[in-house]
Amino acid sequence: MRRHLEAGEQIVGAEALHGGATADMRRLAIGTRDGGIRHLVLRSFVDPTRQGPSEDLLHREADALSTLTSTGVPAPGLVAVDPTAAQCEYPSLLMTHLPGRTVLDEEGLETRLPLLARQLVAVHAVRPAVRPREYVALTTADTVVTPDGADAAVWAAAIDVIREPAPRYEGRFLHRDFQPGNVLFDVPHEDPAGDAGARISGVVDWAAASWGPADLDVAHCSTNLALLHGPVWGLRFTEAYQEAGGMLAADADERLYWQVREPLAFSEEVQWVAKPWREAGRSELTTQAMEERLDAYVTCLMDLLG
Repeated sequence: MRRHLEAGEQIVGAEALHGGATADMRRLAIGTRDGGIRHLVLRSFVDPTRQGPSEDLLHREADALSTLTSTGVPAPGLVAVDPTAAQCEYPSLLMTHLPGRTVLDEEGLETRLPLLARQLVAVHAVRPAVRPREYVALTTADTVVTPDGADAAVWAAAIDVIREPAPRYEGRFLHRDFQPGNVLFDVPHEDPAGDAGARISGVVDWAAASWGPADLDVAHCSTNLALLHGPVWGLRFTEAYQEAGGMLAADADERLYWQVREPLAFSEEVQWVAKPWREAGRSELTTQAMEERLDAYVTCLMDLLG
């Protein structure tokens, strides 16, 4: 890493950043020549067997950060990448540090929701010179796990929706994991809940950047909001995205395909998804509570089908 510092700089400290679900994150304090401090962030895939092929993920994130440099999307700047752990202990990526913090609280959500929607519209407006790889579906009809106590008929109908071939779509640049845990807010000190005066200061974790339908990113964020705050907020985010100028599939059945696909994918990893949220202070989000919200959200979506 020292090879990527400016002359006269040195690493003077490191601090673990919590909340990441797929990699270890460290904020590094860099002592500058004038006696000041600046920060970088080191992202390391310490368990590639769990996270998938780390080399591919790091290449994709490096490409995404390079693409976003000339856009208005507030993303970290790429400093260096070591996808094969040739220099680092683990496959890693070094990037600039962004101000702000994630906000997962219930309070202030009404204000943050349109900010999230407008930010996602801006992500989808990016036109990369080289397209990232096509999106990867995160579940199949045969791997969905119906929660205990859920209405089996409703879930069977939802599973049947994704048995159909994926609808044709107009491709967009996707974050692929856009959700409150990957969005930083520059929150005024007098407003810790992130309400009045809050603004988005960064969007992080671009390792899954892909090319695919805008509906997929919207459905992913909607599902996260439904699990964090209740099903109605998942539905409201979809509306907020459209109100912000985002375009979804014109046909209702096609929209439902993407809307349902994401919560069904979450059914396979509810316990894993909830862990970083509990560590961030949302201790009430037990696995059972998440399964109940997931079931309620899938039911709401299927009710839209009529």
